[in-house]
Amino acid sequence: MGRGHMPIGRRERAQQAKRERIMTAARELFAEHGVNGVTTQQIAHRADVAIGTLYLYASTKAELLIMVQNEKFAAAIDVGLAAANAAVGQGVLEPVVALLRPVVACLREHTENGRTYLHELVFGDPAELYRQAGLALAGRLEDGITGLLTRNEYIHAADAATLARVITAIIHITATATATVYLHRSDEAFLADIRDQIHATLAPHHRAA
Repeated sequence: MGRGHMPIGRRERAQQAKRERIMTAARELFAEHGVNGVTTQQIAHRADVAIGTLYLYASTKAELLIMVQNEKFAAAIDVGLAAANAAVGQGVLEPVVALLRPVVACLREHTENGRTYLHELVFGDPAELYRQAGLALAGRLEDGITGLLTRNEYIHAADAATLARVITAIIHITATATATVYLHRSDEAFLADIRDQIHATLAPHHRAA
């Protein structure tokens, strides 16, 4: 026999199928009603599993939201990194904005869910498995911004990581603390405000140069 992957057993297939049903149910209900308008019992009912079974995969509704949003966040970062690489050579601001555009769209797809997701990543238990995955994604986004900043001749490598942390803080604050202010603004208007804040953050480095 070859050395291909061993086929998974019936028990593992059943577990995988249940997890996929739970994820699909949570994704649909959160999109329809928002995280605060959904109960874990409703998710279990739509997924056709017992509530106790659901808790084997995620012990709280917040964890279910993080599971769902992690997938969207990861996809948004992938799209953003590709767009940023395509924009390299257009200065420092344009590639960063290109990276952030799909991330902003992801967080604002459903404002309540995006705001709650960011809140849970920051204030939840960092030892929880899905939060760890979400925090790793946030770190990947920050690293992506750092990489873009280090390509600019006016920004010292030692400053790039700090500036990237400031930029991610701008995204977090704008998407959470001021979410009600920007609730009815378009993604482009929302992104334009973030762009202005990033420009002001990076401007001193260009003036110093």
